[in-house]
Amino acid sequence: MDMSDTFEALSPDAVLSACEQALSPIGFEPVVTPYNSYINRVFAVKSDDGDRFIAKFYRPGRWTRAAIEDEHQFLLDCADADLPVVAPLALEGGGTIAESAGFLFSVYPFRSGRTFDINSDDDYRRLGALIGRLHGVSRRRAAPNRLTLHPVDLTLRMCERLAASPSMHPEFASEFLDLSTDVLNARSDEFSSFETIRIHGDCHRGNILDRMDDGLLLIDFDDMMNGPAIQDLWLLLPDHMKLCPRERDLLLDGYTQFSTLDERSLSLVETLRFMRIIYFLGWCETQKDDQLFREKNPDWGTRSFWVREMEDLHYQADHI
Repeated sequence: MDMSDTFEALSPDAVLSACEQALSPIGFEPVVTPYNSYINRVFAVKSDDGDRFIAKFYRPGRWTRAAIEDEHQFLLDCADADLPVVAPLALEGGGTIAESAGFLFSVYPFRSGRTFDINSDDDYRRLGALIGRLHGVSRRRAAPNRLTLHPVDLTLRMCERLAASPSMHPEFASEFLDLSTDVLNARSDEFSSFETIRIHGDCHRGNILDRMDDGLLLIDFDDMMNGPAIQDLWLLLPDHMKLCPRERDLLLDGYTQFSTLDERSLSLVETLRFMRIIYFLGWCETQKDDQLFREKNPDWGTRSFWVREMEDLHYQADHI
C-alpha cells in the first residue's frame, strides 16, 4: 500500500476538528496549509484571533507514544531553561499529545526564520554556545524510549536489515554488509567509552533558524536520540574536521562556555559520518513506498544508485 494512503483520513476538516478539540475553546479559521514532510503530516492553522499554530500528526507505527513523550520532555526542559526551541503546547485533557482519527498529534506555536548564514568567527562561537547550552539541559534526565546512537547496536542492525531488503541490489549486498561490519565492529568499544546524553541528533545548519533580533532558533527534534555529544557538533562544520581545524576550534570555544566535552570524542567524527550515510539509507528504506519520496528519488534501489552509495561508503571508510 502507498504510504501516502496512511493519512487519507486527514482531511482539512479532520485537522481543524482535532485542533479545536485539543485547544478548546480556541476556534480556527477554515483554512489548513500543508507543509512538506515525508514521515509525518504537518499543517499550519490560524485561530479566529489571528494566532498561528503548527499541528503535527505522527505516522502510525513510526514512534510510540512514550518515544514522542521523550522528545517533548526534552523540548520542555529546553524551554524551561530559556533555550530557543519551539516546545509543544499543553492540550485539553493534559499532556502534549492527543489522538484523533487514529493519529497521535501535537500542536506548536508557529515560528519562522531564515537559515543562519555563517559569516564570521563569532557566528561559529554562537553555534557552539547554543549546542553547549542544549547539552547542559541534556544531562538532566535520560530518554529511555529513544534510539541510542551506537555503531553496532543501532547502525549495524540497520545495515543487516538493508542488506536483506528488496531495496538492496543483489550485486552489492555482500560487499555492503562486509564493509559495514568491519568498520562498525572496529569502533564499537571506543563509542562505549564515552558519555551518552540526550542529543538533537540531526543538528545541521538547516535546523538552526535566524530570527534576527530574536536570535537563533533550534528546530526539528524528530531525530532526537541518545548519543555522544560530538554528534551535535560535527554537522555544523563546513568539511571533514581535519580540513577545517579553525572552524572546529571556534565551535568548541563557544561550546565549552556552557558545557564540557571530552576532546577524545573528536576521534568519533568520521565514524559518525559513515554511520550517518547508513542512517539516511535506512530512513529512505522506510519511505520507499511514499509517493512523494518515489517522485523525488526515482533511482532509489537501482544498480546505479548502489554503485554511487558504495563508492561513498568506501571513500568514507578510508577516512576513518
